[in-house]
Amino acid sequence: MRNSKNHLNASARRIGIAISASLCALAACVLPATALGASDTASFTVTPGSLSLTAAPDYPNFPSLTLNGQAQTLNAQMGSFTVADGSGSGAGWNLTVAGDAGGGKSAVFKVYCPNANCGPDTGPGYVSGGAVLPANSLTLTSTGASFSALNGTTGTAPTHSCGSGCFVDSASPVKLASAAANAGMGTYQASGYGASSLALVTPTTVKALQVNERYQVDLVTTLNSGP
Repeated sequence: MRNSKNHLNASARRIGIAISASLCALAACVLPATALGASDTASFTVTPGSLSLTAAPDYPNFPSLTLNGQAQTLNAQMGSFTVADGSGSGAGWNLTVAGDAGGGKSAVFKVYCPNANCGPDTGPGYVSGGAVLPANSLTLTSTGASFSALNGTTGTAPTHSCGSGCFVDSASPVKLASAAANAGMGTYQASGYGASSLALVTPTTVKALQVNERYQVDLVTTLNSGP
């Protein structure tokens, strides 16, 4: 009877070992869910920035005019400018220019004295009753100019608006460039204006100036939301 009992105990132990081995093999193949992987999320928020003219257009000085009894045209090269649209709105934007008719300013070319006295004229400032040029004497032509994307900017670029010429010396705003909806986002620089992109027409009635005087106009460039 003792041998039979021992035999039964040995058989039970072998069965237990076999079951344990099977369970271990099964555990090695089917791991708990937490060991297979975990569910999580990654996110970020967006805060709107600004629409800004980080480098304003540079309207250069023109060469001196020597009167010769004829209507003449003076030329100069328009400078570059940079627009940064960090608004994140996709509303587009437009850039306009207008002559400034505010106090102490002039929306058209007018005689300006930079000193306390310029001969019989007093300054500094625009000469009271001084000679003026007609509005729309100054034309900007953007033929050849282009926009370059800066700082990793991608997407649709803005466009220039003065391929056929725009008068810029009047009190009424004139659109120089614009970005359509969902365009012009990021930073774009306008450059490549031709050497004669600015043309100033001077009539035969232009009057000579006193020492140190010049003809001058005040131009205001404004960046607006929307195309």
